[in-house]
Amino acid sequence: MNNYLEFEKSIAELEGKIEELRHLSGSGDVNIADEVGRLQGKVEKLLVQAYTKLTPWQKTQVARHHDRPHAANYIEGLIEDFTPLAGDRQFAEDKAVIGGLGRFRGASVVVIGNEKGFGTEGRLKHNFGMARPEGYRKAQRLMKLADSFGLPVITLIDTPGAYPGVDAEARGQAEAVARSIETCLGLKVPVVSVIIGEGGSGGAMALAAANRVLMQEHAIYSVISPEGCASILWRDGDKAEDAADALKLTAENLLELGVIDAIIPEPLGGAHRTPQAAIDTVGSAIQGALADLSGHDGGVLKTLRREKFLEMGSKGLS
Repeated sequence: MNNYLEFEKSIAELEGKIEELRHLSGSGDVNIADEVGRLQGKVEKLLVQAYTKLTPWQKTQVARHHDRPHAANYIEGLIEDFTPLAGDRQFAEDKAVIGGLGRFRGASVVVIGNEKGFGTEGRLKHNFGMARPEGYRKAQRLMKLADSFGLPVITLIDTPGAYPGVDAEARGQAEAVARSIETCLGLKVPVVSVIIGEGGSGGAMALAAANRVLMQEHAIYSVISPEGCASILWRDGDKAEDAADALKLTAENLLELGVIDAIIPEPLGGAHRTPQAAIDTVGSAIQGALADLSGHDGGVLKTLRREKFLEMGSKGLS
């Protein structure tokens, strides 16, 4: 792993030494297995120490890690016979939102996700996961398709927020986000959403008005990014760390507040260190959530989903 976060400097140094020793072991008769094992043990201890007490700002960094699995990785790892569907049938195709039909552990589903893309070219292609109105209208089209055929909907959330550009606003960005939330709430099929990285503002909520909202251990979910919050409250982007503390954006915070329904544990060191293990764990969590919802009538699913969101924020109010 080449991309280390700021708080992982000591881990990076040890893993660098391990790589040097492994290189030496292949070039001579020196047996350094014991030393490698000792250093690897120290790395695991440091990972435990670091990842059991991450600050909200550190969790934000982990959620945005370059190597963290994206929606496309989860679809590839969990969805068989995936057939992507493109376009909103009104204006254009938006690659910041991907989706289509497939089979999840033997059952037909519709899956929709925010895709940030990898590398400079990929990120530009997918607009860093920030959808324009046509992306949300594509999502609405796929959700309505799922409703028509009685297929469960799985959504994978990973976006800084809806794209704020002039062109998006001109084509009705706010309306598209609102309609997407309305469509989510009106479905008569099970809807399971997973926050797999960064859940930002209405751009995330547009795909996350679900019966079950699951969140990975080191993901974040908030009404605004820490940087955006800092620029508004303090007019100083350097106070993003303070904003992250105040926003209550971690999975633990949001479970306590009742915004999400469950936390999905990540491998030691975060999903970016062991992507396949993270993907498998998310798959098991989705399977369990769908099993819990499978016995409900469509009308009941719709009612329960609406009541769930109407009750948010009412705790403690007389």
